[in-house]
Amino acid sequence: AGPYLALWNRVAGFRPDDLDAAFASGTVVRATLMRVTLHAVHRDDWAAFHHAMTHPLRGSRLNDRRFAPARLTPAEADEVRDAVLAFADRPRTQDEIVTELSRLLDDERAPATWFALRTLAPLHHVPSGAPWSFSPRERVYRAGARTAANEPPAGDDPAVVHLLRRYLAAFGPATEADFARFTMLRKPWTGPAVETLRPELVEIDGPDGVTLLDLPDAPRPAADTPAPPRLLGMWDSLLLAHADRTRVVPEPLRGHVVRRNGDTLATVLVDGRVAGFWRATDDGIDAAVVEPLPDRVWSALAAEAASLQELLADREPAVFRRYRRWWDELPDVEVRRLADARDAAAR
Repeated sequence: AGPYLALWNRVAGFRPDDLDAAFASGTVVRATLMRVTLHAVHRDDWAAFHHAMTHPLRGSRLNDRRFAPARLTPAEADEVRDAVLAFADRPRTQDEIVTELSRLLDDERAPATWFALRTLAPLHHVPSGAPWSFSPRERVYRAGARTAANEPPAGDDPAVVHLLRRYLAAFGPATEADFARFTMLRKPWTGPAVETLRPELVEIDGPDGVTLLDLPDAPRPAADTPAPPRLLGMWDSLLLAHADRTRVVPEPLRGHVVRRNGDTLATVLVDGRVAGFWRATDDGIDAAVVEPLPDRVWSALAAEAASLQELLADREPAVFRRYRRWWDELPDVEVRRLADARDAAAR
């Protein structure tokens, strides 16, 4: 549901069927990329993003103890990777790929090998079912390229520079440290990328004397521009886009927004900052906020919740249900029902 809610929050008139079609056509690609996590990106960006992320993608898996039972050197893993990519020249289920790995290696080594390859290999996730195009019960993959780099690119490689440019377009003004945090790239890549792109950038004085970088034609609204309330879905990139996450997440809430296991909760955004959390249940949509809100903000949030109910109604009304355990661990909050399922049914 994440990409759908992200676009619903940002694009006026967003229709989820349009994203279904974009996934089905391959215009939008779902793959493991920044921070070694799943992202939905335009197909024109995917190859550069994947190449730029070579170092963290490979390092996170080839150096992981869970890969050890594969008993493969990195060079041998690359040979097996290319064999899997040839096998996945058409959509293949996860079970089919593991079976092929068992044929290439053996039953004992196949699972550990797949643990690494499903992350580091240039694979696309193939739409496999409702309600959000990708069913967790059936994982299907297709090769996005016939092979991949065995070594990471240089920091000034066009792929890394392209990733930086696209990052700033989405989250600028920002610092090199912000870019590093969002991607999980280290200084040998972020530093040269920034210096290569710097002639195209503008510098902006940020808080506490920090110099921020941005694209010259990027929108930079005045500080007093109203920011409408929003109901962000889980893992929204806005909450993960900066080294100093207090730009968006107040310090007392950081440990609640991003949990130790990486879960990033569904949040209520007021004036551009996290003010609380929300959940969808079979009965409606609730908000839990940590500070009192004026009536006009509650009214705006209720309107957002009604719109969200319409988005979820035919797909998954109680979206993120399996993560609801976090709700009982929130700090002292005021809880209100923003939208009632009975009212939605009557509309």
